[in-house]
Amino acid sequence: MGAQKPYFTRRNSITLRDLFKQDQKYQNAIVGATKLPQPPSVEPEVDKLLQIISKCDRLFTFADPAESAKDQEEKQQNLSQILTFISSSKQSLYSQLLNPLISLISTNIFQPLPVPTNQYFPFDPLEDDLPVMTLLPSWPHLEIIYDILSSLISNTSIKALKRNQLNRTFLSNLLLRFQSEDPRERMKLKTIYHMLYTKFTHERSFMRKSMNNVFLNFVLEPTNERYFGISELLEIYGSIINGFAVPLKEEHKVFFKRVLIPLHKPKGLVAYHRQLCYCVMEFVKKEMQLSEVVLEEVLRFWPLTNCQKEVLLIGELEELVEVLEPVPAQFEKLAVPLCSQIARCLTSCNSQVAERALYIWNNEKFIKLTSNVIKEILPQVVAGMESNLNLHWSKSVQQVTTIVKTMLEGMYPDLYSKCIQQLKLQEVQLQKKETKRRLRWKQLEMAT
Repeated sequence: MGAQKPYFTRRNSITLRDLFKQDQKYQNAIVGATKLPQPPSVEPEVDKLLQIISKCDRLFTFADPAESAKDQEEKQQNLSQILTFISSSKQSLYSQLLNPLISLISTNIFQPLPVPTNQYFPFDPLEDDLPVMTLLPSWPHLEIIYDILSSLISNTSIKALKRNQLNRTFLSNLLLRFQSEDPRERMKLKTIYHMLYTKFTHERSFMRKSMNNVFLNFVLEPTNERYFGISELLEIYGSIINGFAVPLKEEHKVFFKRVLIPLHKPKGLVAYHRQLCYCVMEFVKKEMQLSEVVLEEVLRFWPLTNCQKEVLLIGELEELVEVLEPVPAQFEKLAVPLCSQIARCLTSCNSQVAERALYIWNNEKFIKLTSNVIKEILPQVVAGMESNLNLHWSKSVQQVTTIVKTMLEGMYPDLYSKCIQQLKLQEVQLQKKETKRRLRWKQLEMAT
């Protein structure tokens, strides 16, 4: 018998070098079959844009006769080209462009603010004529610069912006520009700063603290000449407060009590009261217990001679009453001082204040909240209305007083009648005291 064949036939061994050779042949075959197109070079486009950016470093005041109108127009065209490129870019900007762009923005925006022409107030509420609005002559260039910054924020990643000088120093300098008198610039800043707050989640705490410092400086420095920007910053804060989670964090409550509420104190309240009131109401809606703080502090900051401010605060208290649902137990102990203040406003010599204090009694929610303490507050209210009917100079105030009197008499007939009797008794007692006083003076005159 011949020898048996093995079960497995031996194959020639394949080395690692053979595998590399086969892989190289395969790659060469693919490249030879289909040649992929090379991406177009971006260097010429980038170089051209860098040249345009370098031409925009020169600043124009638009007030110097030596400045060339042709140069101003050329810079405006160059800025428009930069804006068009950034706005139309569908991908992230090249890294070599970011640093020059942000440097260009900083150079043009972060300039010293001019001396304010309208100090302390945007206008005097008692004057009919409003002051002339102060506008920046360089706005044709600044507007495009702000649009470039807005597009840059929208089309660039956070990491890329942080690597290229868009840091805390940039944010602080941007916040200082809110003191500009030009409302167009403040409107652009409001939009951009809110965009940065939305995008820079890691810097939100820093941005809130920076805004808080602006508010505190405005409240605590009575000689501060720049009220500008407070209303715009409060608008930004309004949307921020709207996003706060419930229950509120302690730091947010501290901001409410120590920063937001004291903004009722400055005499320039009329410039930003609408935005401040919105922020306050957003807090109260999230936590009703804060209504007690609002009532206490607003009454503490109540003005003595500022009639326009009184009208605003009465309106804010009425709005506060509207959001108190259900009625908090804390309100009852504050209802008496609140209604006492409203009653004092009823007899104000200023017809606007008197009418605003009377109209609050037409609010069903206010009537409901005061029903538990009506016995304590109605005598003072009745005394004020009777004084208006007999002594107030304004016929309009007298007419509104008559309407409110009729309403309260219908709601509390017995109590109202009792208040009238007490008022008449007090008048008789006062007359007796006056008679005694005159008699004593007469006796003294005769004795001398």
